[in-house]
Amino acid sequence: MLPIARGVYRGLATITRNSRGAFHTASAFRCKAETSTEGNDAAATEGEGEDSASGSAPDAKDRSKAIPVETSIRYLKSAAYKQTYGEDFVWTQYRRNHKGMYAPRKTRKTCIRQNRITTGNPCPICRDEYLVLDYRNTELLEQFISPHSGDVLSYSKTGLCQKSHLRLMVAVQQARDSGYITYDVPFREYDYNEYYGQEQKQKA
Repeated sequence: MLPIARGVYRGLATITRNSRGAFHTASAFRCKAETSTEGNDAAATEGEGEDSASGSAPDAKDRSKAIPVETSIRYLKSAAYKQTYGEDFVWTQYRRNHKGMYAPRKTRKTCIRQNRITTGNPCPICRDEYLVLDYRNTELLEQFISPHSGDVLSYSKTGLCQKSHLRLMVAVQQARDSGYITYDVPFREYDYNEYYGQEQKQKA
């Protein structure tokens, strides 16, 4: 009788275990389906929130939008510009990031690649999208011209990247050719007696 009772007990235990497993499996599938549905709803809600957030706060490193030079000229006379730079030039408070004690002789080639800032410390022109280098924007160009010699300041002093410095050189030359920026022509004194005196002696 004892072996028979053990066999019956094991059979009943197996049936009970299988039925419980089926019940728990069905419940797990049901809970998983509900969780996935809630997750999709939450993801959709978060996506809408991100879209609204992206619409209110644009990417600070995006440079795909072209700023008109008229807007840049008005910006240099606005209160926002005074609050940001004060009475200093746009490059006065800028400091280069470099490895070691001494800065490299040349600055980086460019700060913007594929219409996006790719460096953590862009140059004074690339970091502010409203600073447009144009021959009509004389107030900005004059900040990069030495008042003593009239030459364009070196990139080692202003911290401009190579691409922005080249654009600055082109804009300054165009402004001078167009008459927006005046410059002094070097004056040279000549002793005309060295030239006309010989002609007069020959005529005499």
